[in-house]
Order: sequence, then structure tokens, then C-alpha cells
Amino acid sequence: MMRMQSFYAIEEIRQQLSSKRPYAEFLRVAPMSCGVYMLQPGEIDRQTPHNEDEIYYVVSGAAHMKVTAENQPEQDRAISAGDVILVKAREEHRFHSITEELLLLVVFAPALTR
Repeated sequence: MMRMQSFYAIEEIRQQLSSKRPYAEFLRVAPMSCGVYMLQPGEIDRQTPHNEDEIYYVVSGAAHMKVTAENQPEQDRAISAGDVILVKAREEHRFHSITEELLLLVVFAPALTR
């Protein structure tokens, strides 16, 4: 079981990541869960749409992100440190054209179903 605390260091959480485990959750409460997601240059983002809304905060790196919302034109744009991206539940989305190690803070609301 995850130990609840008030302060977290992204670099400490990042140490739990590997090529086989690119996502590490560090917080889970009923209305939300948080984790970090890391992709390497040239790596393929294999995630599929989630049933939860998501907010991505780009901690570091550079890539492009494609989001396809229902009844909306596809959006595809460059992202880098400091960007915030909202992906609504069940929207197709993918990081691609990763040129620098991409480290993302991810917030799911409600908490990510496993």
C-alpha cells in the first residue's frame, strides 16, 4: 500500500522508472491519482485512451503530442518543459517524435482504474 505524504520529489519517483516500466504512480486518493511517465527519444508511446480525465505537465524534454477529441479536428503540436495538456476521458492521444527524454507529471481524475 502506498504511504500518504504531503511532499514529493519528482527525481525520487523518476528512479522507479525503466524501459519496462515507464509509469510510476506515487499518489492515490478517491478523486485522483498522480504519477510520472517517461519516454526516451525515438520511443513509441503505447498507451491507450483512459476512462479518466488527465492532465499532463511536461517536467522536461521535447516531443509532439497528438490528441483526437470526438467531433473535433485532430490536434498535433510540439510540447516542451512547462507545457500543460488536458486530455478528456476516452480521447485518443499519443506522444510522438520525442527528441529529448520526456518526463511528465500525470494527474488522473478520478483515480486511474487499474
